[in-house]
Amino acid sequence: MTVAYIGLGANLGDARQAIKDAIVCLAQQIGVTIIGKSDLYRTAPIESSGDDYLNCAVAVETSLSARQLLTLCLKIELHFGRERPYKNAPRTLDLDLLVYGDERIAEPDLIVPHPRLALRAFVLHPLADIAPELDIPGVGRVSALLPHVADQRIERVAQGCCPTKRVCTS
Repeated sequence: MTVAYIGLGANLGDARQAIKDAIVCLAQQIGVTIIGKSDLYRTAPIESSGDDYLNCAVAVETSLSARQLLTLCLKIELHFGRERPYKNAPRTLDLDLLVYGDERIAEPDLIVPHPRLALRAFVLHPLADIAPELDIPGVGRVSALLPHVADQRIERVAQGCCPTKRVCTS
């Protein structure tokens, strides 16, 4: 089993509910167990326009490979209506594989750790909620990276919670 971290975000529709439902959907998958979940944060879009984003992160224990976990994340995004009309477009749901154990992967469509992870408050603050001492391979410790994003607007809006209803038929 590998511990992986997934970032979730949305800024279209009922973003809060989409994130909650996506977490439940992840938890219902064979080979994935949610072992930690951050609070929910509101952040301004970066390199984009539109409404503020809601973001959180989850830690999962998984028997899936990094490629299989990414494929699952993309499938869940599609289930929730994710479209990609242009780079950094607003979205109904975004799931990013942030960290996968201590692996460093550099493939055209799979880069782990996530390449912009250390530059984004909306990733680091949720990670700090669940794993402040996490040493991100080739990047550094989450707690040590936080001061570098101190100038980015981020607001904690809610302690995380998950509904228990079945929401994913994937």
